Amino acid sequence: MTRDHLERPAPGAPDFLFEDLDSVGSTNALCFERARAGHGGNLWIRAAEQTEGRGRRGRDWSSPVGNLFASLLLIDPKPAERIGELPLVAAVALADAVDKAAGTLHLVQLKWPNDLLVDGAKLSGILLEAEILADGRQAVVIGFGVNCISHPPLAMYQATDLRSLGFQVSAERMFEALASSFSVHLGTWREPGGFQQTRKNWLDRAAHLGKEISVKTAREEISGIFADLDAHGHLVLKQDDGGVRTLYAGDVFFPGD
Repeated sequence: MTRDHLERPAPGAPDFLFEDLDSVGSTNALCFERARAGHGGNLWIRAAEQTEGRGRRGRDWSSPVGNLFASLLLIDPKPAERIGELPLVAAVALADAVDKAAGTLHLVQLKWPNDLLVDGAKLSGILLEAEILADGRQAVVIGFGVNCISHPPLAMYQATDLRSLGFQVSAERMFEALASSFSVHLGTWREPGGFQQTRKNWLDRAAHLGKEISVKTAREEISGIFADLDAHGHLVLKQDDGGVRTLYAGDVFFPGD
């Protein structure tokens, strides 16, 4: 399991701690273990390989060596009432990190809430989970998976990786860019009104903005025009009858998916 058990300042983000490991079940799960053991947070854990990686809604996430698998542990992130905005903060930070690592400009588009797409194919996955600890603190863990050198066949989506796109980006380089970018975007989010800058950055990369999409929620499937994000990052869907629906969770599908 261990490559380097010792915590040290994260490359690119010295205000955060960092553990670098060979193989783990799940970096998200390990972050929660650290939190339950009393860790103070601001901890990145990166693994060369995951054996039990998972995505949103409990889906498996393929985790072969060479791709990036990293999770960030935050304890009681403030402002607490806006924690639901963090998936979009993470998406914007990762999109910027991809550009920094690959030397590109707006290579990726964003699919609500936090998928990164290149020409419609999925490049990464982001999974945010939260837990109230026994001592009353809230642990928030944000997991990132980036296809640097390979990608799995996905039943629901097309997928791609940076090497297939012509970019030679190691997992180590990708992580350094991500740690640095996330530190900056988290700082912006923490400022009064800071999410509005995140929202603007997200919309600048939005896939299918102004076009028809479908959203599958736990109860129904809704179609309409992707009109906007509201002030907290929820998806605003304009329907054929002129009505507007604001959606707080769901899987987005584009025509042809």
